[in-house]
Amino acid sequence: MRKLFHIALNRVVITGLLVVLQIGFFMLEIFRWGNYYVAIAIALRLISFGAVIAIILRTSDPAIKLAWIVPILMFPLFGGIMYLAFGHVFLPGRLRRAWERTSFQIRQSLHQEQAVMDRLRAESPEVANQCGYLARYAGTPVWDRTKAVYYEDGLPYWKQLLEDLEQAQHFIFLEYFIVGEGVMWNAVLEVLERKVREGVEVRLIYDDVGSVFVLPKNYNEIMEKKGIKCVAFNRIIPFMALILNNRDHRKIVVIDGRIGYTGGINMADEYINYTHPHGDHWKDAGIRIEGEAVKNFTVMFLQMWNMCRFTEEDYSPYFYRFDDARERETVSGYVQPYMDSPLDSELIGESVYLNMIGHAGKYIYIYTPYFVTDNEVVTALKLAAKRGVDVRIVTPGVPDKKTIYWLTQSNYRTLIEAGVRIYQYTPGFLHSKCVLCDDETAAVGTVNFDYRSFYHHFECGVFLYRVEALRDIRKDMEEAFAVSELITVEWCRKKFVKSNVIGPILKLFSPLL
Repeated sequence: MRKLFHIALNRVVITGLLVVLQIGFFMLEIFRWGNYYVAIAIALRLISFGAVIAIILRTSDPAIKLAWIVPILMFPLFGGIMYLAFGHVFLPGRLRRAWERTSFQIRQSLHQEQAVMDRLRAESPEVANQCGYLARYAGTPVWDRTKAVYYEDGLPYWKQLLEDLEQAQHFIFLEYFIVGEGVMWNAVLEVLERKVREGVEVRLIYDDVGSVFVLPKNYNEIMEKKGIKCVAFNRIIPFMALILNNRDHRKIVVIDGRIGYTGGINMADEYINYTHPHGDHWKDAGIRIEGEAVKNFTVMFLQMWNMCRFTEEDYSPYFYRFDDARERETVSGYVQPYMDSPLDSELIGESVYLNMIGHAGKYIYIYTPYFVTDNEVVTALKLAAKRGVDVRIVTPGVPDKKTIYWLTQSNYRTLIEAGVRIYQYTPGFLHSKCVLCDDETAAVGTVNFDYRSFYHHFECGVFLYRVEALRDIRKDMEEAFAVSELITVEWCRKKFVKSNVIGPILKLFSPLL
């Protein structure tokens, strides 16, 4: 049922339906509408003409412009209507107003400590510039005094999360794209219910579209009756795609303002390999941080909460006070949780990746379940490989979405010919979103290499510099290379129809998927 839902919302499917509607429209001209047809057809064509002009004038990626203009000109009767529905012409007013209001609260709550930035700049001006960019445009400062632990799979992540939840004394914040009833979530929920009885404040945000077929209707009301404050982000309004586009794809846990989690791991059984919907193994990644940087996640969660259910609460009671002297002695490196929003003009998620690719000197390793991205990213990867950087990308060996899988594969050949090494994770589906560069920097979070993450979703991640967890990330990636299939040009030739015919055709419309 869940697959049918995603198929029904797929823009390729909807485009096909619009083509059928256009044909039907001409049939109605003949059989029913008579004189009314002329006025309706003129109105629809004017809408399409206006849409094309608006697209040309918009400040956006040229590939996105082309992807819209082509179908509108091909199907002028309904192309303009499709653009109004899917083209983010009008971002949801409620979301935009909430974002503007809560962005002020973030600026009031998070401030970059100049001493931390000065120490970082003394170690690496380039990394300091990257962190300064995130501090300015994402509003999230960089911190030292923060421990980071990397989890190469969902099961150890889940077990540690349960232990940390048991220790909560004041509050627990959880935010997930998918929350699904089953072994994983039910174990977490059991702890949450017990903590509520102990007087711990518990809040939950889940995405309404992400969880639509794995949770009962009005699940937020069920949680409220249990004493868990709960909101379903951006509730579904059938056929309103401009609402459905902007999803909360983030995964955040904050415990007492002291411990934070993020990564690709959702609250559903496939993430701990209790079920196996795509191959023998679902590979994902998560990261746990403890220290000053958790403050970023605390404010990020409260901003999203106040976008959904506004309060004028003071954020500061949710900030944990750490022992600065003790933490400085035991923790090395720098940690910077960051966020990205579709409601501003800055592509934070993509820019983090582009900066890392551009500054790579020895190697850059990438985990991504989808590679459906713009020409800037492809060009940056090819240039890195051509200048001698060891560029490796791991994608799934077993797909969860066939169309996206073919699109991902359609990029292989041009990358391989430039010197990029592509691996497909043979055991099953890889859902991790990680980038590791030169044993010095890494990004772990929720951001895929695709248009939806870069342009349409609320996302988050953690930027890491010289933390001990980098060794674990590299070890995990090297083990993944060993069990994955190295893709060659010959492999691409054998997959001619899917990767060299269907893929390139779909690529024309990839910004719309």
